[in-house]
Amino acid sequence: MSALKKLKDATTIAEIADILGFKTKALAYILYRQPDSLKYKEFDIPKKSGGVRHIAAPQGGLKLLQRQLADVLQECLDEINNATVGDQARPFVDISHGFKRKLSIRTNAKKHRNRRYVFNVDLIDFFGSINFGRVRGFFMKDARFCLSPKIATILAQIACFKQSHPQGSPCSPVISNLIGNVLDMHLVKLAARRGCIYTRYADDLTFSTNKRCFPKSIAVQSDDDNHVWIPGSELFRLVKHSGFEINPKKTRMQYHCSRQEVTGLVVNKKVNIRREYRHNVRAMAYRLFTKGSFLLPVYEKNANGDYSLEMKPGNLNQLHGRLGFIDGIDRYNIERVSTAKESQIKSKETIYRRFLFYKEFYAASKPVLICEGWTDYVYIENALRSLASNYPSLISLNDNEKVNFLIKCFKYSKSHTTEILGMNGGVGDLKRFIPLYKSEFERFSAPGMEQPIILLVDNDRAGNEVLGVVNNMVKGNKRTKTKVDNNEPYVHIHHNLYLILTPLQPGQSESQIEDLFDASTLAIKIDGKSFNRSDESVTETTYSKAVFARKVVEERASSINFEGFAPLLDRIAQVIESHYAKGKK
Repeated sequence: MSALKKLKDATTIAEIADILGFKTKALAYILYRQPDSLKYKEFDIPKKSGGVRHIAAPQGGLKLLQRQLADVLQECLDEINNATVGDQARPFVDISHGFKRKLSIRTNAKKHRNRRYVFNVDLIDFFGSINFGRVRGFFMKDARFCLSPKIATILAQIACFKQSHPQGSPCSPVISNLIGNVLDMHLVKLAARRGCIYTRYADDLTFSTNKRCFPKSIAVQSDDDNHVWIPGSELFRLVKHSGFEINPKKTRMQYHCSRQEVTGLVVNKKVNIRREYRHNVRAMAYRLFTKGSFLLPVYEKNANGDYSLEMKPGNLNQLHGRLGFIDGIDRYNIERVSTAKESQIKSKETIYRRFLFYKEFYAASKPVLICEGWTDYVYIENALRSLASNYPSLISLNDNEKVNFLIKCFKYSKSHTTEILGMNGGVGDLKRFIPLYKSEFERFSAPGMEQPIILLVDNDRAGNEVLGVVNNMVKGNKRTKTKVDNNEPYVHIHHNLYLILTPLQPGQSESQIEDLFDASTLAIKIDGKSFNRSDESVTETTYSKAVFARKVVEERASSINFEGFAPLLDRIAQVIESHYAKGKK
């Protein structure tokens, strides 16, 4: 049964509790017995335009309950919008770009690119105006829901606090978009009749057009100043009719001959970052690379209760978010218009890549291990769990036997971070990484390199290719006259970068990390198939490294003998000890 039908059929608190994955007693306690002081944490955050925004953040069980409700309502919304025409009531107008999957301030701004006029309107107390009665009434009266009065009341009790819809609740985005859709339906029709484009992002309404004269039903020039525009009578009427109110102090008409902005992005010719924002972020990054710190503008509350803008030390995650935001817009623009995307993207990403090198490696908070692939990490982490008492510098266990790895495994993923670093796994990437690492680090003068970065590769032909890159770099080091070979326990490449090859077994000239498992583990069959490390995919008779890592090593770790990993773990511990000793000197 679909989530929407379950909601429509529900008539008791027990049924709604089951839909939300809660026990009836737990739901009743949260809604009717738990004091408000334990449900929400209330605080204010300053607005850039002045004043404060009140936040009521749900806590504990209520937060989980609201998240479950948000998921159920999103599932209902998807069902309604994906239904075959004629099956049920009309779908929701897809106008709002706020708090929606695959939509953002960029997709919102894109709709208004390269327009003669761009008119922005803000709503007063958008979330606060969506009160308990409106939420309850919507779920009872909307043709697409038509819930029973009791169920509509319970949903409103879950979603609302002090009779209004709080900012900070996990279900606020989806409920505000459901109720705001009434407004969107009216305004998108108004815009279409007048030759305009309309979008909404939360409480931010935008109209744009290429018409010679802007429609007076949407906005008119003030009698006192031709450059001051006020909402038109029809726009005022429709907003009020939909249960909202326009903020007359926050309306703005933007002409094509000047800079036009929509949800913080410039839209004159293409969607872009404001020049000042880009410059400030680059300055923060430069200061970080040279001084080891940077400042961010932060609103601070003084003794009088007023907020003022002050410069405070920022952290790496804050700068990462800003650089990632800029990079996302740059990539969108390059991919949209360019036939030579790759070179342009790499050029735009230079500062972002440099920051990632700084954050992940130069200023690492613990030793970092970089392997050829993700299966190696599965082996090493499970070996460390098994041999934890022998390696206190690599892993620790608390009184509850909870594992705390004292080294960080650089995990390969499909994320944009690994793409920019050129670290998607494999020997080829590691060969390119070593000289790039050196050139990037020479640009940093801030304190750093306190933690070792350790490359771990198989001691085979591919591993020797990595060793060849290292030896080419060693030739340029006048203090080192002899090249290193694959018998070395580890190699210090440059700066805080080290190389470890898997230990050679007696009588062998090559080795792979799988050689550290005993014969009985390597001989384990899965569904009648044998392990073949050279196969990248499953065949009729063999299974791959990925299956070995998941189905054998992870699932049977408690019964596997990991003693063969001791020589490798010893080498990792030696590198860390050696690097720390150099730091003390």
